[in-house]
Amino acid sequence: MPIEEIAFEAEERMEKSIALLSDQLKGVRTGRANTGLVDSIRVEYYGSPTPLKQLANLSTPEPQQILIRPFDQTAIGDIVKAIQASDLGLTPNSDNKVIRLNVPSLSVEQRKKLVARVKDLAEEARISIRNIRRDANKTADKELTDKILTEDDNEKCKEEIQNLTKRFEGRVNDTADRKSAEILEV
Repeated sequence: MPIEEIAFEAEERMEKSIALLSDQLKGVRTGRANTGLVDSIRVEYYGSPTPLKQLANLSTPEPQQILIRPFDQTAIGDIVKAIQASDLGLTPNSDNKVIRLNVPSLSVEQRKKLVARVKDLAEEARISIRNIRRDANKTADKELTDKILTEDDNEKCKEEIQNLTKRFEGRVNDTADRKSAEILEV
């Protein structure tokens, strides 16, 4: 496997780690209503867990409110149960046509807990990226022992992978810092 292929595979996997982090951070409250808060909720609908965004139209008509308008009115009870069972800490208000979620402002203590959660998610992403680096380096070492790469090419490959790792860890840090600033914004 040539150097470019090893680096390309590592880069693809690192991109996926960044995408996962971004998806996870969408679900972290900021004090403002955001449909990303309820994206990860799964509703038991006709016996199978279905993502909420496939069952309803999600919108934010006001800065502190999420409006959920189900496509099938019979699913309202199931959606309410799923929201109550989630760890959002929001109470759904339903009029049997739409569900309203009022997003209260966060206290300073809640904001600090959410920032700690963001830091934990970012650390998980950094660990994932480092594991990808380790795997890519192992692949390069295997190519060296199989006499496919020379020692110089092996060192060059490891250097390239290290540069990728630094770049992606920087992106994780930037993403986490932006989300933390958004949470701490009053």
